Amino acid sequence: MWASSWLAGNSAPDDVIDALHAWAPMHLVWAENQATAERTGLPWPDPRDDGVAALLPSIRRAAADPGSQLRLVLPGPGDVRGLPAGTEFATAAVDACEGILIGTPGRPGVGLVPHVEGPDVLRWTAYTIDRIPVGLHHPGLGEAEYSMREAVRDAATALETLNLLETGSDADPRVLIAGAMARTAGHRYPTEMPARAVRILDSADQVAAILVVAEKSAPGRTVSATGAVAIEDLLRPLWSAVRSARAAAINGAATTEV
Repeated sequence: MWASSWLAGNSAPDDVIDALHAWAPMHLVWAENQATAERTGLPWPDPRDDGVAALLPSIRRAAADPGSQLRLVLPGPGDVRGLPAGTEFATAAVDACEGILIGTPGRPGVGLVPHVEGPDVLRWTAYTIDRIPVGLHHPGLGEAEYSMREAVRDAATALETLNLLETGSDADPRVLIAGAMARTAGHRYPTEMPARAVRILDSADQVAAILVVAEKSAPGRTVSATGAVAIEDLLRPLWSAVRSARAAAINGAATTEV
């Protein structure tokens, strides 16, 4: 979202850098191979440690063609929507559960994948994409907002189903959920971002926090493999809804043609 805002002239490079430092104070960047290094201007085989500033010229170069887009992809188990099949980028994005595609659909482009190197370090790897996928559909902002309202209710129901709202010697799930949400509260969005998109992302964060607490708490209360499968079946569609809503909010709010 910040990269798109910068390309549209609505944010300064320092705005992008400052916003991404909320995720990690240090960003390492490099290319997957020599060919990608030549295409993007990023270093290879060793990463560069001057952070997000090294990414910005590469993003502008990758988005130079008419009709270029920046597109967020959030793959998950059994959900590889939007990924260019059989590519190193797809493998890395599945492993990281996120990635960014830059370029004109149907034409060659660049993919970026962040990897957590530690509590304070993100490593960005650039990949060459022979053909940016076309025809990727995400729900509109209205549909995504409605879906998140339902997901908040369904996530609360899931906690009740798992009997995780009972208090006792364990930590109160409500406190754990509030803590999980607080960890995302410091992230900023560009000022031109639609209020509806921000609401969707806030709701998605709320649902994600509930699911994280449910996943961490449920195994101790599960006594059989069948029970574990039942919990996974209960939570999987909610995680899918979170990913879909986040992608819809970012891709729908970002400037689509840069």
